[in-house]
Amino acid sequence: MPLPYLTKHTWDSKIPDTKFASRIQSNPEGCHIALIGLPDDTGVSLNNGRPGAKEGPEAFRAALASMGVAEPIDWDWPAVFDAGDVDIVPGDLHATHDRITQAVESVLELGLFPIAIGGGHDLTFPFVRAVASKHGPMTGVYFDPHLDVRETDGSGMPFRRLIETGSANALRIHGFDPMSNTRDHVQWFQSHGGRIDHTTRPSDPWPEAPTFVSLDLDVVDSAHAPGVSALNPEGWTPQTTARWAHAAGSNPNVQCFDIMELSPPHDQQNRTARFAARMFLTFLRGFTERST
Repeated sequence: MPLPYLTKHTWDSKIPDTKFASRIQSNPEGCHIALIGLPDDTGVSLNNGRPGAKEGPEAFRAALASMGVAEPIDWDWPAVFDAGDVDIVPGDLHATHDRITQAVESVLELGLFPIAIGGGHDLTFPFVRAVASKHGPMTGVYFDPHLDVRETDGSGMPFRRLIETGSANALRIHGFDPMSNTRDHVQWFQSHGGRIDHTTRPSDPWPEAPTFVSLDLDVVDSAHAPGVSALNPEGWTPQTTARWAHAAGSNPNVQCFDIMELSPPHDQQNRTARFAARMFLTFLRGFTERST
């Protein structure tokens, strides 16, 4: 049965069967993970960011096609169903958000764990809203230099909307940059149960509640991730990001994961797209440990 508002992606039949992408399935039967593309950057433009993130899902899949081995030495990948890209409504942020929520709800009805690739960070709001409709109000853990709690529509609003709509009841941010956030936003965040976390390690205890995890690629230093909507001159290393992605994948309380703000027009030699694909695989590697 067709899933609402989702356009299927066709993978190149020439991908070697030794690569991870050769195992991605075109139907959900027997799968654990659903990959969903969110090709929209309307919110980025509304916040005067660098447009281009609407091309993120396509660049991500192109990078993933050449990465990862199909049969690693000491684990088996979870089965992945590529549900395709959500059909956005150009220029209409709210209509696009509604479509994303409906598309993700249809994937959840299949019993699959959703992973989204964006796209502007505002798309985390409708993505998580769908997951919260199943699990109830969630705790949010996100990796981002920006709080993204703006009152106005745009890519900087998702976590405020999640709190305001009751989809989230607690937030924890890692990678926070005090030079990139206003006093008003920090005060709003902290007064609504937000925690700016500089000390917790990936191996430390995670929230004991249904949790969503969001990776904004601009948490990574621009030397490693130039292809983002907002460059970060003093961001994380790839190794730090990978430790968090792996820990998120292995945590059974984590109910969804997204990778946002991949902006291919600003990338260099596909470095950021390849990094995003690597973090996807790193999360999946952690996911394989859940059964143990």
